[in-house]
Parts: sequence; C-alpha cells; structure tokens
Amino acid sequence: MKTSNRLLSLDFMRGVIMLLLAAESTLLYARLAGVTTEGGVAGDLVQQFFHVPWRGLHFWDLVQPAFMTIAGTSLYFSTQNRLQKGDAQATITGHVLKRSLKLLFFGVVLHCVYAGKLVWELWNVLSQLSVTLLVAYFLLPFKARTQFLVSLLCIGLTEVLYRYANILGFDQPFTPDKNFGSWMDLQLMGKLNSDHWIAMNFLPSAAHTIWGALAGQVLASNRTAQAKLRVFLVAGFIGVAVGHLLDIAGVDPIIKRTCTASFILASGGWVFLILAFCYWFIDVKRTGPWVLFFTLVGMNPIFIYLFFETVGLQWLNSTVAIFTNGLTDWIQIPAGFQAVLASLVTLACEWAICYWLYQRRIFFRL
Repeated sequence: MKTSNRLLSLDFMRGVIMLLLAAESTLLYARLAGVTTEGGVAGDLVQQFFHVPWRGLHFWDLVQPAFMTIAGTSLYFSTQNRLQKGDAQATITGHVLKRSLKLLFFGVVLHCVYAGKLVWELWNVLSQLSVTLLVAYFLLPFKARTQFLVSLLCIGLTEVLYRYANILGFDQPFTPDKNFGSWMDLQLMGKLNSDHWIAMNFLPSAAHTIWGALAGQVLASNRTAQAKLRVFLVAGFIGVAVGHLLDIAGVDPIIKRTCTASFILASGGWVFLILAFCYWFIDVKRTGPWVLFFTLVGMNPIFIYLFFETVGLQWLNSTVAIFTNGLTDWIQIPAGFQAVLASLVTLACEWAICYWLYQRRIFFRL
C-alpha cells in the first residue's frame, strides 16, 4: 500500500490544534472571558474554550481527542513510509519506544515547570500519549477489525474497573476523587489532581489513537475520496449518537476528566466528523494556499507545545505585555482589553517563530 502522498488536511488539523493550544497558553480565552458578559452570546461562545467542570461536553473537550487521533494517523503513515524505505521492523520499533520514553519524560518535566519544583505527576497529554502510541503501534500488524475490537476492550475494561472494583472510599465511578481512577493516582503518584484529572485516562484514550491509525489506513487505501468520506461520516455519526445517547439515558455520563465510555465515543465521533470535513474541504476540493498559515505550525507540534508551555508561560507572555500595555496605556484602553491584545500579540510571536522555522526547514523530531 503506497503512502507517500502527503495529505494536507492532516497537517492542517494538527496546525489548528497547536494554534488553539498556543492561544490557551497566552491566556487568551481566560482574558476574553474577563471582557465578555456571562450568559450572553459572546460569553457562551468563549466558555466553549474551557473544559466542562465535570459532566458535559464543550468544544475544548475535543482538542485532546483530536490531538491523540491525529497522532495515531501520523504513526500509521510514518511507520508505513519507513517500511517502504526498507527499514527493519526492529529499527522502527526501537524508534517508537524511544519516542514514547521522550514523550513521557517531557510530560513529567512540564509538570515540574508548572509546579516550580520536582514532582512526579502523569496527567499531561504527553504522558498519556506516550502509552497510547505504543498500544496503537503494536496493533498495526493486525487486521482493522482486531484493532477496533481492542479499542473497545480498552474502553470496556476501564468501565469495568470503575464500576466493579469496589475499593472502599473509591467505589463511586462518576464522583470526583471517589472513583477507581483516583485510587490509581494515589498508588502511582501518592496524590490527587486538584481539577480531578486521572492518569489512567491513557487506557480509554488509547481508543482515540487506535482509531487515528485506522483512519490512516482508510486514507492510504485505494478507496475513492467519496468512499473514504463515507467511512469517516458513518463512524462519526455513530460515535456522536451512541455517546450522547448513553449520557442522555443516564447509563454513562459524558465526563472528560475520567474519560468515560460515552465521552470517548462522543468525542471520537466529533473528531471523525471534523476529519471528514477537513479531508473534503482541503484534499478533495483542493482549497487555496491560505492553509499554510496553519500547516506550518503543525510541522513542529511537539516543539511549539513545549515552547509555549514553558518559555511562553514563564517569560514570553509577560515580556510581550510590557510593550503592548505600555503602548495601549497612551490611548487609555481598558485593562481587560489590554490583556486580550497582549495575548494576541504573544500568539502572533509564537506563530512567527513557527514560520521562521518553516522557512529554514528546521523540524524538530522526537
């Protein structure tokens, strides 16, 4: 199966995801929330860029599933390309193992940066991805049906553990800090996350990365573009319908922070619908060169993520604000709008860094 033709839609999706995450690191959404009216149209729109406190689904809750799905798709294409170049399977496996260890390392390092001291915490998306990539990789030689069944097994096993482990004090599957995942965090790290995130979310989230690899197989196949779109649309609508029905019926609430089955299915469905749209609009309809604005960011995803989560948060945000606030003080712009402007300028600076790297063909790889 030939996989050399690059799909611009995948680079586009990756770039959009990274820009959205970069904007969060500049505090843009928090600052927009400060200048919009709660309950108004603008305020409600801004709230879509925050995670739901517990039960429910916002647009922002789809970013990590999309990130992990695209990672699975990229994994499939990169593995196939290396096989076509004649790389031995053992060499590729060693590369994937090293990459996973690096992702885990950087995930832990980021938590140390956040805390301002050495900590052992595994809640970062990079830590989660370090495991889900391995699961998806070792499933690649198997048939698509087997891969899909394993993804359902990852979801089902999580549900069983949450519902039937019956550990005293941690036997309430849908209650913050009182569920099996919280107990596991105490065993792994000796602490709980203040926002109720769970480290073992890597298990159900593996489904997203596996589904991403399956999407790669569809995209690389000899199917027509219309047939590929049908696969994505059908998978997307089924995931959205089943996930939301489970939530509405009260069988399994949509909770991102513990990655319930309904959340994995609903978010996975929405991601496949987004993927279908991007594939149709960009690769099938052959849209214009404007996509480069996004794709060049997606070409250095791990670098830009680490940059804006460290240098960006620790230094660039405040440094840019010195100059933007100094200029806007002259024309007496309200403080809230000054902060929004500072975030936008910081985001523009981070995009410019990506553009500079792109122009010089500098691409960081793990």
